[in-house]
Amino acid sequence: MNVGVVGNPSYRDLKDLLAHLAQVAPRLGFTLFTEESIAPLWPEPPPPLLARSPRLDCLVTLGGDGTLLRGARTLNGGNTPILGVNLGRVGFLTTATSQTLDWALDALVRGAFATENRLALEPTIVARGGTRRTEPVVLNDVVVHKGGVARVIRLRVSVDGEEVGQYSADGIVVSTPTGSTAYSLSAGGPIVVPGVDAIVVAAICPHTLAVRPLVVPAHVNVTVEPIPPWTEDVLVSFDGQVGTTMEPGDRLVVQRADRPVLLVRLGPEGFFARMRKKLHWGDLSDRERQ
Repeated sequence: MNVGVVGNPSYRDLKDLLAHLAQVAPRLGFTLFTEESIAPLWPEPPPPLLARSPRLDCLVTLGGDGTLLRGARTLNGGNTPILGVNLGRVGFLTTATSQTLDWALDALVRGAFATENRLALEPTIVARGGTRRTEPVVLNDVVVHKGGVARVIRLRVSVDGEEVGQYSADGIVVSTPTGSTAYSLSAGGPIVVPGVDAIVVAAICPHTLAVRPLVVPAHVNVTVEPIPPWTEDVLVSFDGQVGTTMEPGDRLVVQRADRPVLLVRLGPEGFFARMRKKLHWGDLSDRERQ
């Protein structure tokens, strides 16, 4: 079984976990491949790099939700299940912890797991002359926002070529159902259950009371275009981790990716149980103690 490994070196436990993976891999029948940034943390000799790997059977991410998002972007549409191991605090997308890693790896070998198909987005920046620049697939969201000094910008939003309206806001979040519990939620967007085939469009701090988040079908194209003179120093962020600039005349087109991201799920815990546990959804414990 070809297993890729992505990790966040800011976690102190990572080096020990990598050593443990290297130790148990022969017994489990794993051929390991590592992302380049964590190669120095493996015992010698480190596994081959992910960039040189054949088709992966699974990708293991060691960190938090951000590490899992980076792993999904590394696969960039590859049909590979992702086993997220949480080393941080929330870990809403992950399914195992460092304490349950051996159990999770054993379940992986036995095929005793389920996979969740998570809708992903393919963002493309289209220049004034029609040149297209396709960016990596994102699992959470694509955000258009102002760089530099904090100030509102004017943005035109369209769905399948039909103008929705012009927004005066700090930015626009275009989110998947998975990302609806992330930045979009902070911007006042709804929580969308992962199985719903939809895209969320939410304005960040809109300068009007007449703007509310939109939920649109997943098959549409969502276009976000800065309006002059607010076209300078506009940025696009992908999953809150990497980004690029938009030049005057550019527009962002977001559409459903060809393939979903596959998340490994272990045990019976469902989406709403994770919401209660990780996000404290409906938590009235403070009131009950009064």
